[in-house]
Amino acid sequence: MEKDPNDPRGLIRESFRIDGITAEECRTIFLDWVLTMPAEADIKTVVRALLATYADANDSHPMTATLQDALAQVNPARRRGGRRARFEN
Repeated sequence: MEKDPNDPRGLIRESFRIDGITAEECRTIFLDWVLTMPAEADIKTVVRALLATYADANDSHPMTATLQDALAQVNPARRRGGRRARFEN
């Protein structure tokens, strides 16, 4: 089998083959996959390519949902609390 440049270790491909895999397990596999991607990789573009490869045949699979969640817009984190919260201790 030829290596997929978007999934060089085959983690995503194999996750779709695991019967009864949970959403939590898919998120763990996805995290492992994303941490091994090159720093210069455009993760959203790669995730779109993976969805194009696997999603049609596996639309109800938890990894499909995990990949779709990776494309969702996330609001940047904000510091909460005022001056008083920063200086209490």
